[in-house]
Amino acid sequence: MTNLAIEAAGWAGALLILGSYIAVTTGKLAGQSRTYQWMNVVGAAGFVVNTRWHGAMPSAVLNVVWCAVGLIALWKLNRAQP
Repeated sequence: MTNLAIEAAGWAGALLILGSYIAVTTGKLAGQSRTYQWMNVVGAAGFVVNTRWHGAMPSAVLNVVWCAVGLIALWKLNRAQP
């Protein structure tokens, strides 16, 4: 059951990141939108779970940074809003 959850987290993360990239590329979302940032944060978190479980540390670290970038962007967006 744990393996299934780990794989589901990885696939969900992949779909969220790919979907967010497609949405920005096609003009459906702005790169600074909260939706885009949340899709990347949650997607990266799914990748972190999956890659850490499989021992792929370079990918896990990359996705921790990816997640942090998204969280910083969300923090800045919230601060800019009156």
